[in-house]
Amino acid sequence: MTTPHNPPFRAEHVGSFLRPAYLLEARERFARHEIDAAALRSVEDRAIAEIVAFQEDLGLKSITDGEFRRTYFHVDFLRQLGGVESAEPVTIIRPDGSQELAPPVMRVVDKVRHVRDIQRADFDFLQSVIKPGQGSVAKVTIPSPTMLHFRGGRAGISATHYPELDPAFYDDVAQAYAAELASLAAAGCTYVQLDDTNLAYLCDEKMREAARQRGDDPNELPHRYAHFINKVVALKPAGMTLGMHLCRGNFRSTHAASGNYEPVAEALLAEMDLDAYFLEYDDDRSGDFRPLRFLPKGKVAVLGLITSKFGTLESADAIKRRIDEAAQYAPLEQLALSPQCGFSSTVHGNDIAVADQRRKLELVVKVAREVWGDA
Repeated sequence: MTTPHNPPFRAEHVGSFLRPAYLLEARERFARHEIDAAALRSVEDRAIAEIVAFQEDLGLKSITDGEFRRTYFHVDFLRQLGGVESAEPVTIIRPDGSQELAPPVMRVVDKVRHVRDIQRADFDFLQSVIKPGQGSVAKVTIPSPTMLHFRGGRAGISATHYPELDPAFYDDVAQAYAAELASLAAAGCTYVQLDDTNLAYLCDEKMREAARQRGDDPNELPHRYAHFINKVVALKPAGMTLGMHLCRGNFRSTHAASGNYEPVAEALLAEMDLDAYFLEYDDDRSGDFRPLRFLPKGKVAVLGLITSKFGTLESADAIKRRIDEAAQYAPLEQLALSPQCGFSSTVHGNDIAVADQRRKLELVVKVAREVWGDA
């Protein structure tokens, strides 16, 4: 069995990497108005060129910019859509001293529309620093459109502009996303990943109850979101691979939700017309692999079996055993391997050393080659 020439690849990753100290320093200087946006972007360019070389050196074929231009995986993008506003995220200190990110509610205050190219210039630079002829593919990560609904629910969306959500709100968001995907495709992008916390949160009873309190039915919501995502898929450019990463929270090595994928599995895997799913499976919080029975032919489940939260390195043999377990429910040729999440979903980064980040990804590539014959 060999690696497909098109994404997703057997050895994958979710996209974000630990920011180098000099980049964090430049961001702080920019915040203090000591350098301008052009100077900051120059530093970002240097850091991105280095992280691209890092990925190429590891043998990864899926190449991102590490999300080095972002503070948060979702807020920076969504704020650039017309009609969308948000406050700043808040860091909560727990009684045990650990930290939790309280993300802002994204508020829709006007008609949602695509008013500018959001990722195109970033993609152009990423593409320019990838070595040609290596079979590598630039991957762009953007937040899932469901992020505009889940946290605020009906109350977070202007009733003046959207007296009814279906179809007007969902159609407008889909059109905005379609315009962004078209912009990326025109620049040569063929691989986009939607980052979604909401479907994973709907596996957690606490989060399900919170949805009920906002007036949503947590049993119906996954199917509504499948319909929503399919509006975007129907408008995506020809030849573009569109995947989705499900995240249970990834802030400074903490998580926000737990629960087996069963409550959302059918809507996620069977109803959504996506090409690939990046699924967190690094610990018991994710449950077993039975939900993979809903994975149709032609789709790929990328198993996030290696944690990005902690530095302890997993056993290659243990990872292979878990892949074998997953293959009882979905064919091995429809599976791939990755860390469970990015290493730095926010600018703060997980509590893991840069050297451990490398070892984790080396393990992904090593196991992929031993299981599938290539990475």
